[in-house]
This record gives sequence, structure tokens and C-alpha cells, in this order.
Amino acid sequence: MEKIMEPFGKRLKELREREQLRQVDMAHFLNCTDRHYQRMEYGYINVPSLTLMALADYFHVTTDYLLGREGGHGEP
Repeated sequence: MEKIMEPFGKRLKELREREQLRQVDMAHFLNCTDRHYQRMEYGYINVPSLTLMALADYFHVTTDYLLGREGGHGEP
């Protein structure tokens, strides 16, 4: 299976670990299964825009940062 969202997954994992959260914590926040959340971090899930916005707000970064479209921690 192709990792279509690999940059997103890497950044999501970095942010989660920075906040010392577990994957199960994030799955609970997103109201999804642990396995579904894991697949997000592995880059296998094309994340819906509402989920992307919720994660950006949660971690106080931009959606572009999460998608790997800008370098610094959410700063343009």
C-alpha cells in the first residue's frame, strides 16, 4: 500500500510525541479506532479536511505544516 500522506504522518507523530501523548489518546480525541489513527501516522490515510483542521488546532500549528508544505513549527 502506498504511503500517500507520509509527510503528514511524520509530523503528526512528532507532535504527538512532543506532547507525550499515546496513539490511543489521539484516537480518543479524534473519535476513531487505534488502528485507524496508526494508519494516519504511517501515512496510509488521506485525512479529511475537518480532521486535519482539528489536529492543527489541537497542536497549534497550521494545516500546511501538518501536510509538510512549510518548514517551521506552524510558522509561515
